Amino acid sequence: MAKAEVTEKFNCTAEEFFKLVVDFEKYPDFLSDIKSVKILKNGKKEKEMEFTVSIIKTIKYKILATQKSPSEVDFHFTEGDIFKSMTGSWRIADLAGGKCKVKYTIEASFGLLVPGVIAKTLVSVNLPSMMENFKKRVKDKYKK
Repeated sequence: MAKAEVTEKFNCTAEEFFKLVVDFEKYPDFLSDIKSVKILKNGKKEKEMEFTVSIIKTIKYKILATQKSPSEVDFHFTEGDIFKSMTGSWRIADLAGGKCKVKYTIEASFGLLVPGVIAKTLVSVNLPSMMENFKKRVKDKYKK
């Protein structure tokens, strides 16, 4: 099982950041590894989605995300290529001065054909890049 966690501060409110996180269909616009996101079921507090991601090779997987505005998004793998399991979360809290603190966690296990070192790299190496892309997205969206 590969695990990773990162905590960052952003120049926007928790509500503003939450809106970016749950706008899954826009992920391909600013996260280069994500090629597409299709919303399969769109409930008020739950969304089922299919992600097409290109990391080393192109893979597809489905996740179910549960949202609690403006502070929590939890997700878990339901089916697809490469993963045996995957769970994760976003925790978003307001800070003074119109900023927020964001904690992102992910834990994944992979099929037999993915060695442990590669699994850890897939989970942890992309995190700093993803958070930098979210920072750019905040700056572009909210001009802060």
